[in-house]
Amino acid sequence: MTSRITSGTVPRPPVPLERVVIRFAGDSGDGMQLAGDRLSADSAAFGNDLATRPDFPAEIRAPQGTVPGVSSFQVHFADYDILTPGDRPDVLVAMNPAALKANAADVPPGATVIVNTDEFTRRNLQRADYATSPLEDATLSGHVVHQVPMSSLTRGALADSGVSRKDAERAKNMFALGLIAWMYGRPTAGTETFLRRKFADRPEVAEANVTAFRAGWNYGETTEAFATTYEIAPANLPPGTYRQITGNTALALGLTAAGQRAGLPVLLGSYPITPASDILHELARHKEFGVLTLQAEDEIAGIGAALGAAFGGALGVTSTSGPGLALKSEILGLAVMTELPLIVIDVQRGGPSTGLPTKTEQSDLLQAMHGRNGEAPLPVIAPRSPGDCFDAALEAARISLTYRTPVLLLSDGALANGSEPWRIPEPDDLPDLRVEFATGPNAPDGSGAFWPYLRDQTTLARPWAIPGTPGLEHRIGGLEKSDGPGTISYDSANHERMVHLRQAKVDGIEVPDVEVEDPDGRADVLVLGWGSTYGPIGAACRRVRARGLPVAQTHLRHLRPFPGNLGAVLRAYRQVVVPEMNLGQLAGLLRAAYGVDVVSRSKVTGQPFGAEELADALVSVIKGESA
Repeated sequence: MTSRITSGTVPRPPVPLERVVIRFAGDSGDGMQLAGDRLSADSAAFGNDLATRPDFPAEIRAPQGTVPGVSSFQVHFADYDILTPGDRPDVLVAMNPAALKANAADVPPGATVIVNTDEFTRRNLQRADYATSPLEDATLSGHVVHQVPMSSLTRGALADSGVSRKDAERAKNMFALGLIAWMYGRPTAGTETFLRRKFADRPEVAEANVTAFRAGWNYGETTEAFATTYEIAPANLPPGTYRQITGNTALALGLTAAGQRAGLPVLLGSYPITPASDILHELARHKEFGVLTLQAEDEIAGIGAALGAAFGGALGVTSTSGPGLALKSEILGLAVMTELPLIVIDVQRGGPSTGLPTKTEQSDLLQAMHGRNGEAPLPVIAPRSPGDCFDAALEAARISLTYRTPVLLLSDGALANGSEPWRIPEPDDLPDLRVEFATGPNAPDGSGAFWPYLRDQTTLARPWAIPGTPGLEHRIGGLEKSDGPGTISYDSANHERMVHLRQAKVDGIEVPDVEVEDPDGRADVLVLGWGSTYGPIGAACRRVRARGLPVAQTHLRHLRPFPGNLGAVLRAYRQVVVPEMNLGQLAGLLRAAYGVDVVSRSKVTGQPFGAEELADALVSVIKGESA
């Protein structure tokens, strides 16, 4: 860390901390996402464990200076393994009054608030619905407040840079980042390299942003108001090569790896939709690995192309969010009927209808389970963290290719946009996903015909035949087929048999048992989660145990079929608590399947659970005070 030098004073040694939560907040055009992302990348490079939570409005350009237009990015980094982006910020950087208004309630007493005083004009205060300036009344009493004229300091630092006033103003986010980097001893070389690469076609803008970044650092270094720096040591993570990764990027890389391990080309047929679009963007970068991306004209065309690719012998994938999944339901049913491998990714967001496009939710579970006409079962899996999205994509491919079935993968906005350090796996450690295509006639009657629905006796999967292969001519489509020969059949007994076979195939998918974490074995309350609730539940259970109370936890990746030991696990506890970002969809499925008393803990605010709110709820259940 660079020494801090002030007017004739001896530099103080940095104060060691285990963790810190920092939130940047400003207008959607203030570059808060970039500042937060760079702080995350620099912290990852330093070796800290971290988790992030971007939060931004749905509008492309929300009204400037208003609370609905506030964009924020929260970074939690620590010297130990952490599970969430943090409940509340220890440091809030507010670039204008609206940013302060939108986030002040989350800032705990004693926390640090850094405000850009240049933006606290009468007009901006009115836009944020402040009757008086919060810098002059009691609004921020109990906080450590630093008033910094970031805009004018940035413009001053760039006065001789040759850039326009507008470009100079835009660089104030880098000033804020530089100040935070100084306070917490973040490495700076990575951000400077990034800025020069990002603005390579406009080198004067690149150097202006680097200068603003350094100006923020120097302001902390030379201003006595910032008398203390902090040190957060690298985390003791398992050895390996790490990179920072978001859930959407991890899904894209997992799909690419699945194609390589299966020896198949990958086709993504997709229509852009928040918050799933980055999967399309990332996969488009990997053509050299046999990945083809098709930005279709609509959601139906996207899944149609993916299913067509599966018919042709490729790994077909489509990505969407809840509204798009509703549109894809008809062709998803066709995939069930044709029994072709297909991966459908649903990055959930708040609904119904257009709902909350940039906020997170888990309300598509029942749609994933039942949102098709007829008996149309398919496996459903859910990753638990941004990095786990990579493994979930490989698992979806394994199930889809092995059992010849569409698979629904349920991610959500918190995973898609959140990030964490991810240990890059060795290629040889990835599962072998190679498949065998049909090569010749298989009719058991010796007729020399090809039966497209003659099933493997272990997996109940039908053969996968590449179109155009001599002797393997066959018919598929949405009409019911006869068991074995695959001819169109309206026979009632055959239909019932095929319905049961399709269900039995999904029910028979091999999935690992759930594992329960119960450190001392004394718990009689089990917390069960799925998807992105993994982090908040894990952090909450740590807090409960720190209070001296026993609690057990487990997490579901496989939602259909459920793990074989799940019923026994649920019945082993006095009470089962299921936190979900919906109105209790998994809780209802568990009650129906196992007849156990499940307490549903719901949240549908568009924001993830906080560890503290869950911990308080669990303590009440453990003590028998409240469900």
